[in-house]
Amino acid sequence: MLTQEQLASIDSARQAAGGFLPAGEVAKIIAAGTSIEQLMLDLIPLAKTFAIPPISNFFVGVVALGASGSLYFGANYEFTGHALTFSVHGEQAATVQALSNGESGIEMLAISAAPCGYCRQFLNELTSASTLTIILPDTPATPLTTLLPAAFGPIDLGVTGGLMSPQSHGMTLATSTNDDVVRAGLNAANRSYAPYSASYAGVALKTSDGGIVTGSVAENAAFNPSMSPLEAAIVNLVIGAGRKYGDIVDAVLVEARDSKASQVGVTREILGTITQVPLRMFEAVAP
Repeated sequence: MLTQEQLASIDSARQAAGGFLPAGEVAKIIAAGTSIEQLMLDLIPLAKTFAIPPISNFFVGVVALGASGSLYFGANYEFTGHALTFSVHGEQAATVQALSNGESGIEMLAISAAPCGYCRQFLNELTSASTLTIILPDTPATPLTTLLPAAFGPIDLGVTGGLMSPQSHGMTLATSTNDDVVRAGLNAANRSYAPYSASYAGVALKTSDGGIVTGSVAENAAFNPSMSPLEAAIVNLVIGAGRKYGDIVDAVLVEARDSKASQVGVTREILGTITQVPLRMFEAVAP
């Protein structure tokens, strides 16, 4: 088990890196005599501290091992006054953090409780789904493929690659602007994973310190476990940037014109539960 002093040191390194624990820091800890599995399990309590579950009061912590060897944190988010389907699961949050930091896959997930069926389906969208391993406290490591037999996934809908494969859609704004927040939203939309609807969308949130965090659509073959760009941006706001909802001073949604699965309504509604900042909406057009 890690000491409180070690945990504090790890959290400092995480904050300095922008919300994740770099591979070099992970290697140093492993070299000192602990396994990667035990380190990830020991860091679950830290991951739980990022959770905001006002409805269930059930705190979930997740630690993900990226292909690079870095560790990413995930926690659950709920939005009072809205349907439970808009909740963010810890496994989704950890995936967003890894994706936002350029990872091409996730090798292992340490979770405070067994992943629900929703999350197993979400994780099955990953580029690394066939080799992903799940570890739980006091439980043998289990492949995702064992937890989700006879799975339905991207290949069933003719999609190759999967979530965390590089995306670049080349869209431009319908109305030209030099606004940094809008440009960040456009970049997020161009990185979004939407192979089923082509409804590319990105959200950019500006904070009181001048920082900008973004989130992109992450669709799923089963549709329902898909993540909205605002949900992804919230994860990056809280875990990646270490900011609070009250720090938001501007919010932008950039969405492909004539999207079959528009994010406008749900983004406005969910944003309204965490801030009084109005949503600015911009259309993007294909090249």
